[in-house]
Amino acid sequence: MGSGNYDRKYERDIQSAAAELAEVAGWTLYDAEKHDAARRLNQEALFLAQLSGDRSIELLILQNMAMHSGWLGRHREELAIARSVIEGSRLSPRVEAIFRVREAKGLAGAGDHTGAARSFDHARSLLGDGVHDGDPSWSWWISANEIDGHHGSALQEACQFGDGIQFLQRALWQTSGARWVGYRSISAARLLDCFLSVNAWRDAEELACSIVASVDDIGSARTVTLLRTAIRRAQMADKTPSGVRDVLEHLGSAMASDPFTL
Repeated sequence: MGSGNYDRKYERDIQSAAAELAEVAGWTLYDAEKHDAARRLNQEALFLAQLSGDRSIELLILQNMAMHSGWLGRHREELAIARSVIEGSRLSPRVEAIFRVREAKGLAGAGDHTGAARSFDHARSLLGDGVHDGDPSWSWWISANEIDGHHGSALQEACQFGDGIQFLQRALWQTSGARWVGYRSISAARLLDCFLSVNAWRDAEELACSIVASVDDIGSARTVTLLRTAIRRAQMADKTPSGVRDVLEHLGSAMASDPFTL
């Protein structure tokens, strides 16, 4: 792109396409727990999006960067990115909703759980405005399920396990008309940790069995990390029943096996 012999009139289109490719690569690296590379690709994607003037893909990249910051425990950074977009842009309600979620996660990570709850509620209310012509094409996945999953994850991360259960359960239930995204297994991993933490043994055992049945479909390293953490904590706890331990051991073995073994 820096030295290519292309027609100048296509330059912005080429930059925009490259920005989108870098965005996809950055998200994939983030989900694979390749965080240094993900951060570099996100920064490259943002640079290219700004060069091209493609505000739609720029917003998606900023959303991804905020989410990545939160995953790494950089909650003030997540909050700063979210608020810079909210305060500096005219957003459609649907796009504002996902940045309100990022604001909520940043607030929760920084210890302001009351403020986080307000931001999550604000995000839900914005979805009530429905779909707008100005919504970017990538915003199809912003739904009540998505917000509930993030709300539940914020509570799980804050060790408010009982409170997180209802949101994570809702995140796993199909909302009428909603389309599932491919990484909802991360909500199942967090829900398993919540069940185990509040001694809901029957629920934990049933959920663990369902995860075992679909473990070959898990392509997210982040989900695997969460599952292994939940399993390790439960196995170290003296109070975990033997039957639950057996199922968790089976789940751990299934995650470690080669999915292409016949």
